[in-house]
Amino acid sequence: MEASIPEQVLQPLLHASDLSFSLEDCLKFLLESSRTDSGRSDLASKAILPSVLRLLQLLPYPSSRHYLNLSLKLLRNLCAGDISNQNAFIDHNGSALVSHLLSSAIAEKITDFETVRFGLQVLSNVVLFGEKRQRDVWLRFFPEWFFSIAKIRRRETCDPLCKILYTCFDGSPELSSHLCSNEGLCIIAETLRTSSSVGSVEDYWLKLLVSRICVEEDYFHKLFSKLYTDDKNETFTKEQAFLLRMVSDIANERIGQVSIPKNATHSILGLFKQSVTVFDFVSSEKSELPTGSATMDVMGYSLVIIRDACAGGSLEEFKKDKNDSGDTVVGLLLSSGLIEILLDLLRELEPPTTIKKSLNQSHSSSSSSLKPCPYRGFRRDIVSVIANCAYRRKEVQDEMKERDGLFLMLQQCVTDDDNPFLREWGLWCVRNLLEGNEENQKAVAELEIQDSVDVPQLREIGLRVEIDPKTARPKLVNDT
Repeated sequence: MEASIPEQVLQPLLHASDLSFSLEDCLKFLLESSRTDSGRSDLASKAILPSVLRLLQLLPYPSSRHYLNLSLKLLRNLCAGDISNQNAFIDHNGSALVSHLLSSAIAEKITDFETVRFGLQVLSNVVLFGEKRQRDVWLRFFPEWFFSIAKIRRRETCDPLCKILYTCFDGSPELSSHLCSNEGLCIIAETLRTSSSVGSVEDYWLKLLVSRICVEEDYFHKLFSKLYTDDKNETFTKEQAFLLRMVSDIANERIGQVSIPKNATHSILGLFKQSVTVFDFVSSEKSELPTGSATMDVMGYSLVIIRDACAGGSLEEFKKDKNDSGDTVVGLLLSSGLIEILLDLLRELEPPTTIKKSLNQSHSSSSSSLKPCPYRGFRRDIVSVIANCAYRRKEVQDEMKERDGLFLMLQQCVTDDDNPFLREWGLWCVRNLLEGNEENQKAVAELEIQDSVDVPQLREIGLRVEIDPKTARPKLVNDT
């Protein structure tokens, strides 16, 4: 191999490694040296990177794949945080060389995943600092090559690709507009398909990218639409459920920090309505999210996102003028009939298992037409949304009373095998419905018998709800 490489290319590499024999040993030595900041700085002072690029240009593919991959790994390390090496990479046309090599690796009958991976890692380190470097890489790869790489169903190529996309999106308004275009969203949709099949919702760079696109920006609906298929038998796809799951994680982790855009929240409410309409509750399972059913997961994660949007919306709303509450995310959801939808669903469900076990045969037969929870935690999630919406919102408190929801929510203040923490969410909801609302407190008081709320299902299992007259907080006590 050494005999076919010009002296002016080989000698600087051998000299920098103090080796005078094997090219492979030389590259491995330099690779080890480049793992540290001091090593990268020392190699930068010896201008090693241009020689590595020249070597990359001379080595034939695929016969020299081993040496090419060693060279790519060396370039990756040299460009890791060292500005002089990053500049040298751009100045010596490194992006074009890597682009040519990646195109050859992708064109292989069986895609050379290793070469693609190492090449992407090089580029991801180059674009980390400086819009000039980002533009140089972007203009060579967007959109065709990025799209081709995104379609490779491998996690080891998807992750560095997402790092490149996110870094360029974050560093340049011009490039961010490219990524939010139809072509750019198609690329992101392909990375989601890849990650949903071989990765996870915790894939770091993809999660950052989705956070910017769907939470900080307002492209959720367009991206979600890119994940539809032509299969008329599918209402939703597993990739759409995957996207919702990722957005749900982001919304939950960043409550109070970011607010999901109103348009996105409205779209997600529409997805929830659609999933409830098409889902067959009879075929429900007792597993937690994710269940593996695309429609069920869309239903569940949409509901959870709405819950967290209402919690975050509450925090944002109380920073503003209360008179502007109708212009908030929560205001939009409420004006779309959210409370009515949730109450109707709750009334159609079978009672919590604690109450169900205590009912006699006559009660059981009369409730045979009621639906089971589609997944473990569904009832709790409905109650949690109502609870968050009711927090210091008199319009919600009043609507719940008008729709006979107070008594229904009192029935949720019990434990349920299929809904962990239902009791806690139920009590929080009742507390929010009563706080500062004399009419609701009076309505509950009319249900009282000797200062306790008369809820038959609770009484049958030896419990009752007491309302503290000073704090208006409900609590469950034994009725023995």
